[in-house]
Parts: sequence; structure tokens; C-alpha cells
Amino acid sequence: MKLVKKMTTILAITVFTLFTVYQFNLDMKLIGWVYLRVNEFHARKVRDIQF
Repeated sequence: MKLVKKMTTILAITVFTLFTVYQFNLDMKLIGWVYLRVNEFHARKVRDIQF
């Protein structure tokens, strides 16, 4: 019974966490934040673009 209770608890926590992340669109907000930080880093490089 301890194993069933532990597995049920882990499953409930996982479902709750995933529901919260997708309900509040936190995954896209995190990716958007990372995208902005990466662009800030790459925008500082001096580029000489000639065709």
C-alpha cells in the first residue's frame, strides 16, 4: 500500500505541475525570456555584412 500511495502522490504532483505550467502558458513565457536574452547577447557582436 505504501508503494501505491507514493506512486499516486507522485502522479498527482506531476499532473498538477503540468496543468499549472500549461494553464498559465509558463513554458512559452520562459522560452520568450530566453529568446530575448540570447538575442541581446548576439546583437552585441559587430558584423560586417557584404554581398
